[in-house]
Amino acid sequence: MSESVLRQTHIEYGSKSFTAILWSLFFAGFASFSSLYCVQPMMPIFAEFFHVTPTHSSFPLSFSTIALAIGLLFTGFISDRFGRKPIMVFALFLVSILLLISASFPIWEIFLSTRVLIGLAVSGVAAVAMTYIGEEIAQKDIGFAMGLYISGTAIGGMGGRLIAGVLVDFISWQSATYIIGFLNFVIACLFYLLLPKSQHFKPFPFRFSRFKAAFEQNLKDPKLRILFAQGFILMGCLVTVFNYISYHLLEAPFHLSQTWIGLISIAYLAGIYSSPKAAQWGFKYGRDKVLPVLLVMMIIGLLITLIPSLWTILLGLTLFTFSFFAAHSTASSWVSVQAVQYRAVASSLYLFCYYMGSSLLGSSGGLVWENYGWRGINLMVAVVLVFGLFLALRLKALPIQKVD
Repeated sequence: MSESVLRQTHIEYGSKSFTAILWSLFFAGFASFSSLYCVQPMMPIFAEFFHVTPTHSSFPLSFSTIALAIGLLFTGFISDRFGRKPIMVFALFLVSILLLISASFPIWEIFLSTRVLIGLAVSGVAAVAMTYIGEEIAQKDIGFAMGLYISGTAIGGMGGRLIAGVLVDFISWQSATYIIGFLNFVIACLFYLLLPKSQHFKPFPFRFSRFKAAFEQNLKDPKLRILFAQGFILMGCLVTVFNYISYHLLEAPFHLSQTWIGLISIAYLAGIYSSPKAAQWGFKYGRDKVLPVLLVMMIIGLLITLIPSLWTILLGLTLFTFSFFAAHSTASSWVSVQAVQYRAVASSLYLFCYYMGSSLLGSSGGLVWENYGWRGINLMVAVVLVFGLFLALRLKALPIQKVD
């Protein structure tokens, strides 16, 4: 297809359709990830309400991210058959309904079941939104559209923590969940009305041979395997820190309220800045040099949180979060460059490992917290990051694939 035809058929910056897509996907990202992470500042409340341990109180988030990780492997292929917009619309409405159900039946087993389903539903947005952008947006504007969608997911993660953390100081966790659920329902309605229908989608039948070949091709590449492991390490460390910093700040000498603990999530603003900057650093200095430095910065930020001062802890968290988002941006973009074939599957595998890290390290950190407190969490995360640094240096030693 010629460039002039592409200009006519793909949506370009400045058009009404482009604006509608940007706002639709921004709010879809916000709704999905606010639903996923709104439970994180509520963990101490869950422990008291459901009479469970701190380790068990991490399950609502961990179960969701495990389900999200698994869903990411399949929802992209499902959308190849049924279409991009229908899958995303269904997923957004399902998330809002599940949030309302989780608050209506506050029984631990039912609550955990709804969180699993929420994770699966969120994968219907996370796996499909980027594909929709790639199909419908003019090539020169894809980067801008993708960046705004990712900003929506980051702000959604922060917003879910912030909204829930503030609300539960004044109302019950069930009422806070109702509010987030109704907000998600409104966003789902707006998404359905605003997002243009796909113009370039072509349905493909399910083919197991294609599915199998795509995974085998990516897993054969040693560089990609290391990058997948980096995703596991990076997200696992971030979630572990934010899971148990709430418990740490509830204790002496801080004795913070839930509102102030929720406000700690403003550290995410540093990440919203560092994500796009990481692309410039990688281009200027090389990803192989940038990634190890960012891992060292994460370790430094983590160690700063050991100092028993609220402002120092916030400084350490901000440095840790700033470095995490830049490292994640560097690793994920490296995956796209390294995977010459089956890039969508390579991205899915990276995100699968990313969210599995969130689930497994986030929950296992509870056992460390119960026995060794914040110093134990600090040591655990530092050891994992040092292993990540070793892998990054190993990755640096491998030949770098040149990019046009």
